[in-house]
Amino acid sequence: MAAIYLPTLKQLQYLVALKDHGHFGRAAEACFVTQSTLSAGLRELETLIGVTLVERTRRVVRFTPLGEQIATKARTVLREAEELGDMARAAGRPLSGEMRMSVIPTIAPFLLPRVLPRLRHGYPDLKLFLREEPSGPACEALHNGRTDCVLLALPYACGEVTTLPLFDDHLFLAFPEGEMPATPAAVSPAEIDETRLLLLEDGHCLKDHALAACNRAELRAEATMLGTSLHTMVQMVDNGLGVTMLPKIALDAGILEHTNVAARPLDAAHPVRTLALVWRRASPRERDFQLLGEVLKAAG
Repeated sequence: MAAIYLPTLKQLQYLVALKDHGHFGRAAEACFVTQSTLSAGLRELETLIGVTLVERTRRVVRFTPLGEQIATKARTVLREAEELGDMARAAGRPLSGEMRMSVIPTIAPFLLPRVLPRLRHGYPDLKLFLREEPSGPACEALHNGRTDCVLLALPYACGEVTTLPLFDDHLFLAFPEGEMPATPAAVSPAEIDETRLLLLEDGHCLKDHALAACNRAELRAEATMLGTSLHTMVQMVDNGLGVTMLPKIALDAGILEHTNVAARPLDAAHPVRTLALVWRRASPRERDFQLLGEVLKAAG
């Protein structure tokens, strides 16, 4: 029988990195090898399977149609190879080894400082690598195997995942001090001036959660979407440019300290978003994610 030569995981890793980065130098940096090593590995892969996967020019990297298909399949193979290691870790000590978690920007700076010390104390063998990115890219990274779990806010359609709801996070209206009457204690959506409402730009799910909670079509039509972070939004409100929506975890973390911005809870039919941990279905590390969820709940 003729020998069958199979691609190595390292070669597949090089191929996927080149597909992700579209540049040999950046792909090599992501794989912690030199550009010549990565290029040689890919040429060996092409020689091995007898087809051209990547068209190389001085300016662009272009995958052939078959190269696109093989890169997609390679991503699946790498993810399943990683799950072999996950299975072994899951059989050993809980929450140990490496774990990659994506966290959306409207959660990361406010919840993680409370969570990470607890994880270091309770699970010192866990090496948690964090990615801060919006919900869309985070869910894509999850399904592509670049991250193991995602901490996000519901409702959000993240695809075929297992979802562990953690706790509700109430929405507040933030405004310059003195701009609104002293009473009542909460603000109804009808009281919000749609011409002064500032929201995060597209791609941040908090914008959609805030508009859904208010349920006013004119807010969606008139609100200004330009903020890139909640800290930026607070600075604009502090400068009298308008009002905005903030989640309770941001207020609890002191985002309004040293500002002249006040906040009141939103009095609406569903004035909350639900923080949740999600992961790929049938992941062998489900027990680890459940334990991580317990730590996240305790910090909420």
